Amino acid sequence: MTNVNVDNFSSAAQSDSQFVLAPLPYADNALEPVISANTLSFHYGKHHNTYVTNLNKLVEGTEFAGQSLEQIIKATAGQADKAGIFNNAAQVWNHMFYWLSLKPNGGGEPSAPLKQKIEAAFGSVDACKKEFATAAVTQFGSGWAWLVLDGDKVAIAKTSNADSPLTKNIRPLLTIDVWEHAYYLDYQNRRPDYVNTILDKLINWDFAAANLG
Repeated sequence: MTNVNVDNFSSAAQSDSQFVLAPLPYADNALEPVISANTLSFHYGKHHNTYVTNLNKLVEGTEFAGQSLEQIIKATAGQADKAGIFNNAAQVWNHMFYWLSLKPNGGGEPSAPLKQKIEAAFGSVDACKKEFATAAVTQFGSGWAWLVLDGDKVAIAKTSNADSPLTKNIRPLLTIDVWEHAYYLDYQNRRPDYVNTILDKLINWDFAAANLG
């Protein structure tokens, strides 16, 4: 899965007409000490896996069977009678994207093309990280913070619950999961510590660069 980017997610999430739990791009303990193997085993093996299982049950026998995650997300966004399908499809996609937004020994500086776009938008990489962290920390309740490409400009966004930039036709580059199950076993209520440590130690700038398109 390490070569997957935003353009070919569905191929990693599907096998024939069923969605599958795509493998992690690293070992359970590879993100320690920032994210423990215990947290990863629950987050990936329980939460993410449940979204995959639920989605397969919900789309079976419907017009969405055999469609890609992106097709399902865009077709069901904002439709109250299809909220269950949307929530589970979007959470499968969001989690796949989150795992790839992290890497062991991450952080540091992005490569030149991405760095230039970040500096044009924010002034510096540090200013971008600060705004990214603020979005993640101030997202009320469950949700996600995103580095996105909106048109030709890099920006920061945040979404609640299962929503993602895909529903607004904005291209995601990176994400940080701020649902409590992403960090509570390791950080309890200290979301800022979780967010800032990810940005310093785990964020995968190479994945963001690959997603520029």
